[in-house]
Amino acid sequence: MTDPSGAPKLDTLLDRTIVPGYTRLGVVLRRRSRPADPEPGALRGATAMVTGANSGIGKAIAEALAGLDASVILVVRDRRRGERARRDILTTHPDADLTVTECDIADLANVTECAEGLRARLPKLDILIHNAGVLPPERTETADGHELTLATHVLGPLLLTDRLAALLNAAGDPRVIFMSSGGMYTQPLAVDDPEYRKGRYRGATAYARTKRMQVAFTSVLAEYYGPQGISFYSMHPGWVDTPGVATALPRFHRLIGPLLRTPAEGADTAVWLAAATPTPPSGRFWHDRRPRPEHYLRRTHYTNGELWRLWLDCREAARIGIG
Repeated sequence: MTDPSGAPKLDTLLDRTIVPGYTRLGVVLRRRSRPADPEPGALRGATAMVTGANSGIGKAIAEALAGLDASVILVVRDRRRGERARRDILTTHPDADLTVTECDIADLANVTECAEGLRARLPKLDILIHNAGVLPPERTETADGHELTLATHVLGPLLLTDRLAALLNAAGDPRVIFMSSGGMYTQPLAVDDPEYRKGRYRGATAYARTKRMQVAFTSVLAEYYGPQGISFYSMHPGWVDTPGVATALPRFHRLIGPLLRTPAEGADTAVWLAAATPTPPSGRFWHDRRPRPEHYLRRTHYTNGELWRLWLDCREAARIGIG
């Protein structure tokens, strides 16, 4: 049986009950009913770029894309860690075309410099996956004066996407994917305080708020860049066993540990969105290869005017349209 969206009822139930749906149980129970895997070699001739690709989900995404024969650019803050990840992937895919590019996504000047370098050497970019993430214990500002999670999850990715739009436009079926989080369901859109200057700062709240922004902006980006033929997606990976989770959320990691997904399982939907045919519908939020609701709580809803006001504020903060 299926619900009105076309998803099997078990799949919908797993999504609503969260704990089984976001863990490895969700992967196992959905495996038979999920859309088909991409064909072998599905990304041959494509160039893909993954931010935060040195470990965890980002590294797993890069490895899976390489396994589909894409040329993959690993974007990292620390080149040594990026080169280590590249060597690790080559042990599994010795013929993979992998390069490492150093870029701090939270530093707007560095993002612009990185994009200029990529534009100078690439004829096109087929896939851009925004995976880089942070969860700071206290409020921290970047050199540009922006709160760190906002800069990393929203401003830097918006600027990088804009600066690479011409390369994306040059591809036949370009796709941009934001790695969000199911934690965004707990947060409304921070229209009046995107920099988190009011109230007591909590890193987990800042993380969830900026992940909500990523999801909210997906439809706006799809509309804004739609005339250029670029598709946009946001998705969440479920609860994944990564070094970042173990460090930032140790109690959660100890409690849920055995049920956490592997990085490869968390990467699955991003890889599927990058390679699936026909092209999945643009502008939507996904989990385990299916579109998902963007809200479960009444208090997280916002008006279209609030969304566009925050979009314009973030575009200005990201210096889009400047220079």
